Amino acid sequence: MRISFERTGGFAGITKKTTVDTATLSPTEASTLPRLVEAADLFRLPEHITSPNPQSDRFQYKLTVEDNGKQHTVTVSEAALPGTLRPLIEWLQTIAQKR
Repeated sequence: MRISFERTGGFAGITKKTTVDTATLSPTEASTLPRLVEAADLFRLPEHITSPNPQSDRFQYKLTVEDNGKQHTVTVSEAALPGTLRPLIEWLQTIAQKR
């Protein structure tokens, strides 16, 4: 499984990008990623999740997941972030900070 993760926006407008591949992660991280993707039901989420009340200086997240020949991209605004997706976003941000 591989995820490309991009965070844009925010007060400073700094973009953060990382790609996480289970083949290059530690065994613990490699087992965590698929569980988080499944818990978020990522492959069933719509491609765009927006807030009915857009707010400036909020982050926007773009995730592209590739697994077993399937690929799905989700772009979500911070204000509309589903609770099921939050643990995956937080985990990816932690991984991105380590790099």
